[in-house]
This record gives sequence, structure tokens and C-alpha cells, in this order.
Amino acid sequence: MTDHYAVIGRPINHTKSPFIHGLFAATSGQDLEYGAIEGSLEDFAGDVARFRAQGGRGMNVTAPFKLQAFQLATEPSERARLAKAANALKFEGERVLAENFDGIGLLRDIEVNLGQPLAGKRVLLLLGAGGAVRGALLPFLAAGPAALVMVNRDRQKAAGLAQEIGHPLLSVSSYEALQGERFDLVINATSASLVGELPPVPADVFAQAALAYELAYGKGLTPFLRLAKEQGVAQLADGVGMLVEQAAEAFAWWRGVRPETRPVIDRLTLPLT
Repeated sequence: MTDHYAVIGRPINHTKSPFIHGLFAATSGQDLEYGAIEGSLEDFAGDVARFRAQGGRGMNVTAPFKLQAFQLATEPSERARLAKAANALKFEGERVLAENFDGIGLLRDIEVNLGQPLAGKRVLLLLGAGGAVRGALLPFLAAGPAALVMVNRDRQKAAGLAQEIGHPLLSVSSYEALQGERFDLVINATSASLVGELPPVPADVFAQAALAYELAYGKGLTPFLRLAKEQGVAQLADGVGMLVEQAAEAFAWWRGVRPETRPVIDRLTLPLT
């Protein structure tokens, strides 16, 4: 019997999730169908309820519904609770289980696919208003970096997050205070690249960086990546690997089988030019 899954978001026409999960199902021998749902801003809970009533087994959740998905859950994971957002739901009878795989997907892409272990490294996270990397903080800290520094235009917001986590390796900075600082890995999770802008990060931060990572994907050489390249950073990456890896985590959570990700990443990767 074919099981049904879907991604829900708004807008959803750009989503790669049906393509990704279709490949996962084909290569792992899983009998499932995966669709895309344009969610309603007024009735997200109703959209989910209707999908469940039609036999839906699970959903990926993308913007702007990750917070609502978390609130809908009867059993959120620790990662989802920290992020206060869920990007995957699983339905088991009356139970609604929620997970956030963004962080472990990002970490796996960096450490496994890109060959950049975080242990002993100084890591800088440029945070946006949406808090896209909240769910990455616990996996990142567990990887043993020398320091994990967050910066946000709203420093108070970042400071509140750091206080909530309460880890000695996690600290907060302003963009201005980054002048003269050096990092091994710089991650841009702001929305600046989506509109062709550069976050106000000093060029100094790239002086010893081995990797500059852009969460946005399919945008080519964004202003952030261009600045990193000009500063001599040898390895540049966008978020396509994170997209595929978090999808694989959800697939494994639903199906009990973790699919191969490398062929899918290769299919989706565009040149950073």
C-alpha cells in the first residue's frame, strides 16, 4: 500500500522536496507518494488535518509555517523545542510528532560532505530575523568547536538565545565588534543574499577561514560568497547540501531507511559563479 507524504509551505512552487523524496524512494525501494501543498495563512491546522484525514503519514514544513507546526505537535523533540519550530511532522494515530532536522542536516553537510569538522574550530553564525539556525546550535556545540559566536542586528535577541542555551562555548557579538576577529568557518543565515545584499560583516572574519557557507541555495556567487572568495577563502558552499541532508533525516525518521544523499546533491548543485 502506497504511503503519502507532502511538503507544506507558502509559496511552494519553488520547492525541490518532491524531486528529492522521489529520488530517495526510488533508490531505497520505498512505496510512497510525495506531494506539495500550498498552505493557507489562515488555516494551517486545517490543512494538516485534511492531509491526515486523507491518510497522510508525515509532512515536511517550510516557511512560513515552522512555528505553527511546532505549536501543533503533541510530542515535539528537544531540537524542535529549542528552535521553537518544526520542519517535519509524523502522524501516529492521535499523536503528532515534530522534529527539526535543519541543524543536523547543516552539520552533516559541513562535516561529511564538505570535509570540515567543527572540532576545535572558531565558528561564526550570522543570524537573520527568522532564526534559521536555532536548531543547529545544539548539534554544533556537541561537535566541539573552540568557540561558536552568533551575531545579529538585534543583539538582544541573540543574547536571549545564548542565555536560553547557557553553553560556555556560545557567545554573542555585534557586527562592529567583529572587526579584527578571525574564524575558521563563517555561515550566513541572514536573508540578505535573497535580495542580493551583503550582511555588514567585516572582511577580516574570513582571514583564516577554510569555509564560507551560504544557507540560501541556487543563487550562485552571492555578495557574501563573493566577499569570502575575494578574501581568499578556498571553499565556498551554498545550502543545497543542507536541504538534501535534512530531507534524508526526515525520510529516515518516517521510513526507517536513510537514503544516499550524494547523488541527489550532485543533481541539484549549481556552479557558484
